[in-house]
Parts: sequence; structure tokens; C-alpha cells
Amino acid sequence: MSEPESRELSDLIEMQIRSQGPMSIASYMGLCLTHPKQGYYRRADPLGAAGDFVTAPEISQMFGELVGFFLVNLWQQMQEPNPFNLLELGPGRGTLMSDIMRVACRAEGFREAVRINLLETNPALIEQQRLQLSEYQPKWVDEFDELEDGPLLVVANEFFDALPIRQFVRDADGWRERLVGLIDDRLGFGLGPTAIPPTAMPEAVQNAEPGEVFEVGITAGEVMGRLAVQVARRGGAILAIDYGYPETGVGETLQAVRQHRYADPLEAPGETDLSAHVDFNALKAVTSRTGLEVHPLLDQGTFLWRMGIGERAAALVKANPDHADAITVARDRLIGEKGMGTLFKAFCAASPGLKPHGFVE
Repeated sequence: MSEPESRELSDLIEMQIRSQGPMSIASYMGLCLTHPKQGYYRRADPLGAAGDFVTAPEISQMFGELVGFFLVNLWQQMQEPNPFNLLELGPGRGTLMSDIMRVACRAEGFREAVRINLLETNPALIEQQRLQLSEYQPKWVDEFDELEDGPLLVVANEFFDALPIRQFVRDADGWRERLVGLIDDRLGFGLGPTAIPPTAMPEAVQNAEPGEVFEVGITAGEVMGRLAVQVARRGGAILAIDYGYPETGVGETLQAVRQHRYADPLEAPGETDLSAHVDFNALKAVTSRTGLEVHPLLDQGTFLWRMGIGERAAALVKANPDHADAITVARDRLIGEKGMGTLFKAFCAASPGLKPHGFVE
């Protein structure tokens, strides 16, 4: 192993800053999350009670089952193409896809038609996905153009929030980019020297007050744009569920989580989960340009309720009366205001003519 690779990630970041100057938050997040050797998403399993966070599929099988119903309904509307591609972005342990397939394969012809594709960078999670989904013979892809020909249905749960963002802070002269540099030999935040005119920013933030922060998810927009081009060309739909906000605006949302607690984003690079709320209005803009129809954004709770989580929870309670309390708690965590119900949003873009269940009454 070369000497630079043997260093801690914090030392590598410090070396880069000393040699090249302060870096954008996007560059910092990229190194922390996806550094080939020491990035957070290249290391051990971050999920579950022993990890840093818990996602909806890990809370209850109901989440994946209802997404499965959603996908089957779309496939049937598309005249049941055989074959077709099902792509999941950031599939974690494979729990969501496993729950999807358990339900979806009840539809005649679905299993024979589907080709499962997974986009994942974490070697430990890839091995778990391989074990969890071996009977379906999934394929791992690095780029969307690696997908075989055919229609495309896409699922992304808590994927876009982990993509790097840039931050800009308003001052009297305009907007200055927030950068990561060194303050007394420690990582710290500062502002770039160049002021960006207010008119260069989206209209929604041009009248922001001094001190307010505007976050730009450039990477999320690029990924969604490339994905939408593929879906528009092939036919199909995208379902993205994540925490975020419906309209572009000011507000600082960059956060770090370690062992289920909030942490300092600049401490322990590569050992802490970094994320930011998704600007769904920006994703809508890039997706609409491809010709896909973007349906009104829903709260996760509304989406799951329309998909039938009430009835599904009741059926599970009836079949497992000894677990009634746990099932009810999980349901409420997924749809309740105190849980994930309103913070998380469901975004859907589909080929014109499709009527995604839950989004179209």
C-alpha cells in the first residue's frame, strides 16, 4: 500500500487543502462518502441498530411490499413487457428489493420478465445483497448505460440525500461559497473570496437576507437527469423516496449522523454519515425537460396510505396477533408526523399516459 493510502482520511483531506487550498463542501462530502479506500460508503455496513441509521425497509416489510404493489401496477399498465429492467439505486442490504419481489412475483409473468439491476458501491453491502437476492440473479451496474435494452422502472429510497451538495451564504455583496479549510490546523468552515451576484441564483432565493444559506444539489440533478433520459427513451417510471423539501429555497440542511446521533460534519471523516435534504423542485425541473411527466410530490405517509398500508397492517396484525403492538408502531413510524410520514417525500416521474397508483387517484 502506498504511503498516502495508509494515512487516515482526515490527513489526506488536510494534505489536499494545504496543497490546493480550501475545498467545496461537495468535494469534502465526496471524499468522506466515496473515497475508494476510506469513504463511508466503501466501509462496513452502516445500517441497523449496530450502524448509524435505519431506513424504512428495515423498519417494516410493509414498506417494500407496498412499493412492490406500486411497481406491479405500473408494469401491468405498460402491457407487461417481457423483458424489462428494474433498477434500485443504493439498495442497502437488499431488504427493499427482497420485499418488493416477494409481493411482485405473485403477479403472473412478473418474475419471468424482470431483470434486476443494482447500483451499489459498498463491498460489504454488495455481499449482503448477493446473499439476500441470489434467487433472482441480480446484476450490479455502475452506469445507467450498462442496462440491457427494454423498459425501465427505477426505485431509489434514501439515495439522493447522500449525494454531495454545495452551499452558498448570502452577504452584503452577494453570495459566497462555503468552503472547508483549516483553522488553527483543524478542519473548519469559511467563505470563498468571490462574491456571486444575487441575479445569478434562482429567483426563489434572490431576495434572501444576509447570513442565509442556499444549498445546490448539483450531483443529484446530474444523476436524475441521466436517469430520466434513460427512462424517457425506454419507457417506464422513477420512484424516489427521501427526506427533502418541495420548493427551492434557503435553509441549511447538511447533517452528520454517527451511531444514531447527530455529529459534527467535520469530525471523523469517512466514519460519519453525511447527507442533506433533497430539493425536489430542482429534480422536477431536470426530469421534466426529458419529456417525463412529473406527478405532484406526496408525503411518504400519504403515499403509503394510498397504497394501502392501513389494510396491510391490519392483515399482519390478524396473522400475527402476538406482534400487534410492534406492527402498529412500525406503521405509525412510517406514516406518522412524528416519524417519517411528513419529513420524507415520494417523487414520481413516468412516461406520459402511465397513471402511477397513489399519485393519480
